[in-house]
Amino acid sequence: MGFLELLILAVGLSMDAFAVSVCKGLASKKADLSGMAKCGLWFGGFQALMPLIGFFLGSLFARQIVAIDHWVAFVLLAVIGGNMLKEAFSKEEEGCDCGCDKSVDYSVKTMFVMAVATSIDALAIGISLSLAGNVNIWLAVALIGVITCLLSALGVKIGSVFGDKFEKKAQIAGGVILIVLGLKILLEHLGVIG
Repeated sequence: MGFLELLILAVGLSMDAFAVSVCKGLASKKADLSGMAKCGLWFGGFQALMPLIGFFLGSLFARQIVAIDHWVAFVLLAVIGGNMLKEAFSKEEEGCDCGCDKSVDYSVKTMFVMAVATSIDALAIGISLSLAGNVNIWLAVALIGVITCLLSALGVKIGSVFGDKFEKKAQIAGGVILIVLGLKILLEHLGVIG
């Protein structure tokens, strides 16, 4: 995977954290730098950590599944992307229904739970990256962490200014990106595309 593909993956993966950050911004009504930094650092940190853990877990079992690794990567990415799309389309039109409450609670307990919840998919992505082969995991982790941090901080600001109209669109975009990347990995390994 090249730099551009990793960048696109990072953006797609950050959409859940972005959506939750928009909710935080909705609840705060006025975004401050402290809230933006807390969301950015918590979500960015966990989004970077989880694929790293997944990558090393996947590497442990790579020899056993080398014949089907492209299918595993495709299925994981497609399921994660499909789940993001399903969640986006099943949300009610009114209010913030992104899995967070409408309070502006930035406590360690609350942020930890939300960071873990939004980064579980990143663990599966890490496994997919280990199976995809030829991936610079350190670059991937850095891009995922930095992009998620920036978009989460921006999400708090956007939520406080524009409301929840971007939440659903962000999840749809993230889901589509992950499905397309999974399909690309599959087609490359099958020799359909170069």
